[in-house]
Amino acid sequence: MKELLLGLRLLSGSGRGNRVRFLLMVGGSAIGVCCLAMVLAIPAILATQDGRKAARESDCRRDDRRVCIGSDRAPLELDLTDPYGSRPMIRIFHAPGAITIAPPPGLRRLPSPGEVFVSPKLHEELRKEPGLAQLVPGREQGLIGAHGLAHPDELYAYIGVSRDQLKDGHAVTSFGRSYTHDETVEPSTLDIVRFTLAGVVLLPLAVYLSVCARLSAAARARRLAALRLLGLSKKGVQRVNAAETVAAALLGAVLGLGIYAVVNQLISRVGLPGFRWYPSDGSLSLSTALICLIGCPALAWFAGSVGARKAAANPLAVRRGAVEKPPAKWGLLPLLPGLGVITAYCVAGATGHEPRDSSLSSLLMPLAVVSVGVGLVLALPILSRTLSRSVARASRSLPLGLAMRRNEMEPGGALRVATGLILLVYAASLAQGVLIELDQVTKNSSPVQPYVLTLEGIPEEKQRAFEEVAGVRGHFVRMNSWWDHSSDDWPHTLSMVVANCDQLRKIVPTAHGCLNGRSARLVSDGQIYDEDSRPGSVFPFLLHDSRGQKQFLKVRVPERTLKYQDDDGEALVESGEVFVPPSSLPAGFRPDSATLVLLSSSAPETVRSVLDGLGGVDPTAQVETPGVVVTALQQITVVKTILAMGMVLGLIIGVAAYLVAATDRAVERRPQVTALSLLGARPRTLRAVQVAQVVLPLAVGLVLAVVAGKAAESSYLVTGGGEVFWDGAGVPLLLACALGVVAVAAVGSLPLIGRRIDPELIRRD
Repeated sequence: MKELLLGLRLLSGSGRGNRVRFLLMVGGSAIGVCCLAMVLAIPAILATQDGRKAARESDCRRDDRRVCIGSDRAPLELDLTDPYGSRPMIRIFHAPGAITIAPPPGLRRLPSPGEVFVSPKLHEELRKEPGLAQLVPGREQGLIGAHGLAHPDELYAYIGVSRDQLKDGHAVTSFGRSYTHDETVEPSTLDIVRFTLAGVVLLPLAVYLSVCARLSAAARARRLAALRLLGLSKKGVQRVNAAETVAAALLGAVLGLGIYAVVNQLISRVGLPGFRWYPSDGSLSLSTALICLIGCPALAWFAGSVGARKAAANPLAVRRGAVEKPPAKWGLLPLLPGLGVITAYCVAGATGHEPRDSSLSSLLMPLAVVSVGVGLVLALPILSRTLSRSVARASRSLPLGLAMRRNEMEPGGALRVATGLILLVYAASLAQGVLIELDQVTKNSSPVQPYVLTLEGIPEEKQRAFEEVAGVRGHFVRMNSWWDHSSDDWPHTLSMVVANCDQLRKIVPTAHGCLNGRSARLVSDGQIYDEDSRPGSVFPFLLHDSRGQKQFLKVRVPERTLKYQDDDGEALVESGEVFVPPSSLPAGFRPDSATLVLLSSSAPETVRSVLDGLGGVDPTAQVETPGVVVTALQQITVVKTILAMGMVLGLIIGVAAYLVAATDRAVERRPQVTALSLLGARPRTLRAVQVAQVVLPLAVGLVLAVVAGKAAESSYLVTGGGEVFWDGAGVPLLLACALGVVAVAAVGSLPLIGRRIDPELIRRD
C-alpha cells in the first residue's frame, strides 16, 4: 500500500510535465475505451433487435400431432415481405376469429377489417409515395410502438382484413417465440463480422492502448531506477509504476464509457446508412462495462510493467542509458506460419485446387490472419534494426547515417510509432476481401426482373389485371403436368410454357423460328434437358372452368424444336420445356396448377413501381422476385455499414497511435537533439534525421502489410467458395493510402524539432 501511495504522490507532485503526460494517458485511454465499447456493443444491438423480432412472431399451440389447437376459431395471419428499394417491407394481414388473443408488442389492439397500424417510417413513406397505399389498404388507426419494431427505420404494417380475403393465412393463438427466423445478421455472417472487426479495430486498439500506457517510457524508467537505487524493492518499483499507469487507464476507462454514452445517443438518433438502432439498444451491459473497466487497466499494467521490470532488475544500466539488447529472433515465429498458411491457400486457388473443406478452413484462416497481424507487430523491430544497420553501413549521408544508427540502437521506437498505421493498412486489405465476397452475393447483372405469382385461386380478370400493370413488358404462364400423389412410383412430369411468339421473343430473345399456333420443344445447347421430355411422350394437364368442372388436357411432346442460347444461365425457361400457344387450351378452361411469370426492367425504380401496381390489384398476392432477396440485401447493407464503421474506428485509432507515439518519442529525444545542436548540427539536418527515423521503418512495415494483406485477402476469397480470387481493383487504393500515410508521417515529423536550444535538457533528469 505504501508503494501505491508513493506512486500517486509522485504522480501529483512531479511537475507540470508529468501531470500533462498523465492527462494525455487518460485522454488516450478514453478514446481507446470508447472505440472498444462501440465494437463490443454491436453484437448486443443486433441481439436486442432479434429479441424484439422474436417477441412479435405469431405462434400457435399444437397437439401431439403437430396440429394447431383451435385453428378453426383462431384468428388468421399472412406474412408478406416485399422489396422496397433495398429494404424489406413487412406486411402482416390479420383476420379476426371467434376467439380474442392478446395483441403483439407495440399494439394496443389488433386491427379490425379495414384498419391499418403502421410503423413511423412507413407512415412517412406513405405520405411521400401515395402509390404505396395500394399495398397497405385501409384506414390508418395509429403507429406501432418502439418495442414492437426491430429498429426505427423498419417498414412494418398490421393490416386488418376479413377471413374470406385470407385464404392462405395460418392460425395464430399467441405472439412471442424464443428465437426468430429473420435475424438481422445471420450467425455465420455475424461470425465473419466479429472476426473482421477484431482485425480492423481490436488488434490496432491493443497496440494503441499499449502506446498510451508507455508515454515517456524512458523518463519513467529512469525515475523508477532512481527509486530502486534508493533502496526500494523490485516489487515495490512495479507497484509504484502500476499506481500511475493503472490510475490513468482506470480514469480513462471511466471517461471513455461516458463518451460512448454520449456518442451512442447522437449516432442512434442520426443513424448510419442502412443501420439504425434505438438508444437503449446501445446501452452497455454490465459484462461489457467490466471488460472495459478491467481490461484497459490490466493491459496498461502489462504494457508498463516491461519497463518497470527492466528498471528494477538493472537500475544502473537504465540511469546511464545503456545500449538496449537487440530484439530476439523469436518475434518472427508468429509471422512465418501465418504467411505459410496464407501462401498455401493462394497457391491452391491459383492452381485450381481451391479447398472445399469449410470446417478446416474456418479454423485455419482466422488463426493465420491473426498470426500474421501479431507477427507484423513483433517482427517490425527486428526488420527495422536489420535494415537500419545495413543502410547505415552503406550510406555516406550524415542525416541518414544518424537516423539509421538511432533506429539500430533503439528498434522498439519504430514499433511504437509505426505499428498502428501498419496494422490499419493490413486490416484494410482484409476488410476489402469481405466486401468483395459480399459484392459477389449482391451483384445482379441481369437486365430483366421476373415476378412469379401462383394462379391458384386467382380469377381470370385479376390475372389479366396483373399482366397489364404499368412497367410489365412481358408475361407467360408455366404449367406442370398432373401426377397421382397417392402413387409410390417416381413421378414423370413435364413443364409447359403457355405464350405466343411475341411473348416468347421477350422471354427468350435468342429463340428463333417461332410460328404462331405451333407447339415446339425448347432446347438450349448449353443445357441438358430432362429425359422425360422426349418427343412423342404424352402428359396430362388438369384444367378447370369457372363452374368448377375439371378435365384433362393431354399434351404430346412435339418433334419440332426451338433452339436458344443460354451461355450465362439467366434464361427464364429451361431446356426441355414445351412451348404451347394459348389457343391450344380449351375455351373457358384454365390450368389447375400454374404460375404466372411477369417481366420488367431490373431498374430499382421500375421494380418498385411494378410491385406497387401488383399490390394495387391484390394486396394479399404473394409475389416472388427471383434475383432480389431483399432480406439478404438488408443484411449485407448492415454488414457493410458495420465494416465501414470499423474502418473509421481503425483509422482513428491508427492515426491517434501515430500522433501519440511520434510526439512522445520526439519529446524523449530532446536531450539527444539538443546535444547534436550544440555540436553544430543544423536544424535542417536534424529534421532530415527525424523524418528518416520515422519513414524508413514505416515504409518497410507498410510494404510488408500491403503484401501480407493482399495475400490474406486472396486466401480468404479462395476459402470463401466464391468466383473471384484475385482482385486488383483495390491495389492502387491501398498503395495510395500507404503513400499517404508515409507522407503524413514525414510532414508530421518536421515540427517535432524545436528551434529553441535548451542546454539544461542535457543534464536534467
